[in-house]
Amino acid sequence: MQTTATPTHCPYCALQCGMNLTPAPDGTVEVSERTDFPVNRGALCGKGRTAPAVLASNVRLTSPLVREGGTLVPASWDEALDRIAEGLRRTRAEYGPDAVGVFGGGGLTNEKAYTLGKFARVVLGTSQIDYNGRFCMSSAAAAGIKAFGLDRGLPFPLEDIPKTGCVILVGSNLAETMPPSLRFLTELKENGGTLIVIDPRRTKTAEQADLHLAPRPGTDLALALGLLHLVIAEGRVDEQYVRERTVGWEDARAAAMAHWPEYVERITGVSVPELRETVRLFCEPESAMVLTARGPEQQSKGTDTVGAWINLCLATGRAGRPLSGYGCLTGQGNGQGGREHGQKADQLPGYRKLDDPAARRHVADVWGVDPDSLPGPGRSAYELLDALGTDIKSLLLMASNPVVSAPRAAHVEERIKSLDFLAVCDVVLSETAALADVVLPVTQWAEETGTTTSLEGRVLLRRQAITPPAGIRSDLEVMHELAARLGVEKGFPTDPEEIFEELRRASAGGPADYSGITYRRLVEENGVFWPCPAAEPEDPAGSQDGAGSQDGAGGPGAQGSAAGRPASTGDTPASTGDTAGRVHPGTPRLFLDRFATPDGRARFVPVSHRAIAEEPDDEYPVLLTTGRVVAQYQSGAQTRRVAELNAAAPGPFVELHPRLAARLGAAEGDPVAVVSRRGRAVAPARITDAIRPDTVFMPFHWPGEGRANSLTNPALDPTSRMPEFKACAVRLETVRP
Repeated sequence: MQTTATPTHCPYCALQCGMNLTPAPDGTVEVSERTDFPVNRGALCGKGRTAPAVLASNVRLTSPLVREGGTLVPASWDEALDRIAEGLRRTRAEYGPDAVGVFGGGGLTNEKAYTLGKFARVVLGTSQIDYNGRFCMSSAAAAGIKAFGLDRGLPFPLEDIPKTGCVILVGSNLAETMPPSLRFLTELKENGGTLIVIDPRRTKTAEQADLHLAPRPGTDLALALGLLHLVIAEGRVDEQYVRERTVGWEDARAAAMAHWPEYVERITGVSVPELRETVRLFCEPESAMVLTARGPEQQSKGTDTVGAWINLCLATGRAGRPLSGYGCLTGQGNGQGGREHGQKADQLPGYRKLDDPAARRHVADVWGVDPDSLPGPGRSAYELLDALGTDIKSLLLMASNPVVSAPRAAHVEERIKSLDFLAVCDVVLSETAALADVVLPVTQWAEETGTTTSLEGRVLLRRQAITPPAGIRSDLEVMHELAARLGVEKGFPTDPEEIFEELRRASAGGPADYSGITYRRLVEENGVFWPCPAAEPEDPAGSQDGAGSQDGAGGPGAQGSAAGRPASTGDTPASTGDTAGRVHPGTPRLFLDRFATPDGRARFVPVSHRAIAEEPDDEYPVLLTTGRVVAQYQSGAQTRRVAELNAAAPGPFVELHPRLAARLGAAEGDPVAVVSRRGRAVAPARITDAIRPDTVFMPFHWPGEGRANSLTNPALDPTSRMPEFKACAVRLETVRP
């Protein structure tokens, strides 16, 4: 038995913290510090420390399950795979390929996400594929592409944050969602920088802030516009930067000037003096950043909201400059890579667009298929789930639990139950897997090798540390076996490095170019930042300045970095062998010389405030917002199976202000019903003055009676198709014995 430590990464959030894993004699796996990884320097949160608990055989699935007479019973792998192949084949034959849906997850490795997208389009021929990452940062991605021509969560490494002058953190509670990252904000303050936190709750993160703004949920767009108005009125616009590096300023300026401070105060509840102080703190230092998370993004106007914060950065010259810029804090472990390589409804590997003929030719050539055989864009995640049982008759689902995580979850649960056939691949019997016709037990993070891409855009190698139990197979093996049963014998290998080599070719020349990255480099360099083309052209002048610098100070620039030129989707040579020029160092910092637009300039996008999709009224007078707690993760399918984490966070709760509790007649711990137009949830009251009196908060990790997503609104952003998780109208009721 292996007894040496294997350096790898945590399976949970997008920090992808480094850790060492060592098998113990008793069959367990020990976690130890890995101090060489710069993001966490050995620190781990409780979820990371206890992650091996889910590897235990009494916690996880250990055998395929098939449904017999309404009950899931153990079966052989051949029987289970045959049933899945037959179910998918039958649906295609009777209703056509688009009657088969595929739903993936932001926790899948790049190799799995790539293969899943290829499997859907080449084997099944369906356009109906999306993933739960749509619920993560799709609004920020859409806004980033509009403004910068490229979406990467952070355009700079986390290590830059402590060195800037001011950070505005919008709708993020890093102290609970990504605890090891809090040190970057602590170091920021120790270095004399300023932290501004915008959140309707006084969270543990907000308690660290120099200034905490508590706007009404769903008003972040108005808040950003009000700040930009003051920047203009106070003469703080960086006119030279705007003139030289942007376009579209006049229209964005006019839109912002319609949002005068007193108007914004009425909308948001943030006072004019607080608005002015925010502008002063943000504009006075030489450098500053805006970082957003799910708060402003999970709205039916999330793309415009993020766009307004980007406009603030552009107007003040804070984007594409050292130690400055806009960034999005990705949530899921591979939320970034998961959408770059083909499991999103409208995308092909390398972040290419599925409706781009040149992109289709390039990827089809790598796959060895006719470009015309590839289906077009399909439905977004919620729209796909909403179509189950009607247009979509069968579903293959991997690494997701929409029965808990989707908005309007009771409706989604009913749609899943109405399917003709459901197959689920997972490591545990999640609430969604429990409804399946076939469930396949698959390998976990510590039992397999594969790459992920962190919130920094750093591609990392998770390494296999232990041998999976007998009877467990990887998702890659599942897709290989299903492809063969459905008539595609080649093109679906099971070796992750072989798949990554194909991914490199498929991504070459695309916006997310991985062609210069190899497993060997990932080990030797502790990760590589994309874009990283196969080679960097030699600089005739011998200059190392700007985008191509080996010290990582650059991103797009004259040296030919993939992010610095218009994002090509043409027929770029796919070879990743020896080429002229030096090895590309990767791109830790984007946009320092130019943005990834045809003319190299960033785009201002004019936006205006509008209300959330469902404002409070006499029947539903209170706003609900949702989020996470430190001891649980996402739908809780795995963390709810860990005793230590359950002891810290045993169940759901309703957080409400003392004044609201008094009007309701509720005391601490009393059961409270929260009712929306979509459903009802009941959980104990947690009374605190750390939340606005017009707002209640529920964490979304639990199923059953306390399921927060029974309440949430599936109203979609018109661009990103992000549901409005963060604000909906509810009423409260006491629950009598």
